[in-house]
Amino acid sequence: MLTHVWGLLTHPKSEWGHIEDEHETVTHLYAHHVFTLAAVPVICAYIGTTQVGWGFGGEHAFIKLDLLSALYAGIAFYIAILAAVFLVGNVIYWMAHRFRKPPSRRRCVIFAGYIATPMFLSGLVAVYPMVWLCLLAGIVGLCISAYLLYLGIPYFLGISSEQGFIVSSTTLAVGVLVLEGLLAVTVMIWGYGEVLLPWLFRF
Repeated sequence: MLTHVWGLLTHPKSEWGHIEDEHETVTHLYAHHVFTLAAVPVICAYIGTTQVGWGFGGEHAFIKLDLLSALYAGIAFYIAILAAVFLVGNVIYWMAHRFRKPPSRRRCVIFAGYIATPMFLSGLVAVYPMVWLCLLAGIVGLCISAYLLYLGIPYFLGISSEQGFIVSSTTLAVGVLVLEGLLAVTVMIWGYGEVLLPWLFRF
């Protein structure tokens, strides 16, 4: 479990080869990588919003959630992260489908799960959930994910560097939109979850 995390961060080019040799399934990817790493920002945000409080820092008021509201927020946030990984994988599949030998949807989703690793780990800062700090960490995580994307997509998906650049650029653009969406969801459910989430979960 999580055997590729360190390799992706330290020597990604060779690590992509190890990942490809495993012929992993999407089920195995989620069970042994995505489910665990996606829990990192959720658990950290749960601790941060219940113990520290969500805010902008300085003189601004901090918003704390009670334990039950934070639990609801965590469930919603976790589901959103898992869905985002699958969405990005399908975007890669859709973009690569125009090529002569397009990769399978399985390979694309697996690839998306691994390039999201830095984004998952950037969620560690949510233990101290300042908006500016989380935004900075998200940008750093996105930059590292972009590097993994540009480096790995021609090799892992079996397409040329030129084709890989097109797919990478589009995927990165979609990834930025997904990140912005997740940040908006984060602010909504962790900042105002005490009001919104009991209403959503009352059914």
